[in-house]
Amino acid sequence: MSLYRFARIGIPVLLAMLWGQSHAQDNARLRLVATTGMISDTLRQVGGEHIEVQGLMGPGVDPHLYRQTRSDISAMTQADAVFWNGLYLEAQLEEFLERLAQRKPVFAVGEAVPEAQLLADEEFPDRTDPHVWMDPNRWRHVVEATRDALIELRPEARDDFHANADALLEQLQALDDYASRALGSVPESARVLVTAHDAFGYLGDAYGYAVEGIQGFSTESEAGLARIETLVNLLVERRIGAIFVETSVSERNIRALVEGAAAQGWKVDIGGELYSDAMGAPDTYEGTYIGMIDHNVTLLARALGGDAPRGGMSGRLGTGSEDHQ
Repeated sequence: MSLYRFARIGIPVLLAMLWGQSHAQDNARLRLVATTGMISDTLRQVGGEHIEVQGLMGPGVDPHLYRQTRSDISAMTQADAVFWNGLYLEAQLEEFLERLAQRKPVFAVGEAVPEAQLLADEEFPDRTDPHVWMDPNRWRHVVEATRDALIELRPEARDDFHANADALLEQLQALDDYASRALGSVPESARVLVTAHDAFGYLGDAYGYAVEGIQGFSTESEAGLARIETLVNLLVERRIGAIFVETSVSERNIRALVEGAAAQGWKVDIGGELYSDAMGAPDTYEGTYIGMIDHNVTLLARALGGDAPRGGMSGRLGTGSEDHQ
């Protein structure tokens, strides 16, 4: 059962059991825990001054393989609520979070994306691609689910949560418009994205790119020699000049593609480092959801022969500060 749906049904009862009616009148900030950086940032944008967020997974952390530490367990059990992606992204945390959901509000906000908009996992038919943040239009559903969850936790701040969510949704629309222009400027023959694992399917689906990951949706899957050989042949046949590494995945397999193509007389460059399952460093523009996607879109467009400004959609890439205007 979706923990997002479970939590929404059970929150009023759980709140009464855990904290009593007096807690609803408490003006202290909600203490929240989020698994990924993308969810942490969304919570901060929507929750504003009414919340404080502890994120479990920082830059470079792979959520597919992440296991909770003793301090994580303490943080989650003491928090007012826990927010996670779901869709089998945090595979090693799932059992613990299912148990925790029986005692306190737990929201799998990625599962708010309508089923019709989810991409299937060909390797595991009972699962879907969990990387829904790669498409700003799909992430809108996560923003709205986050807003609604916060309203249930702190109903007296409803107006603030709505205003903050609306502002973030406007930013997502601007980001989508920019991505459409930048990625649309790449020659059609070059619209092929080859990366370490299959994290960019929603980006490809949204903007018309073929996406080829060496590994599958999860980094738990192994990349066989046959897969490497297939991708090398694709690079050579399509004359693809750039492939990409990821901040949270080893680049060993990407190097194998470069070497394999070179052995066939075709030079492939590493076009840069993409943010896949984790964002950039804290207190940087790339350490926000908007900055993360802006970076990816801009890097892809420029490396594959498209037209995009070096500083991204608003000139903030590489500035080192999320507050830079």
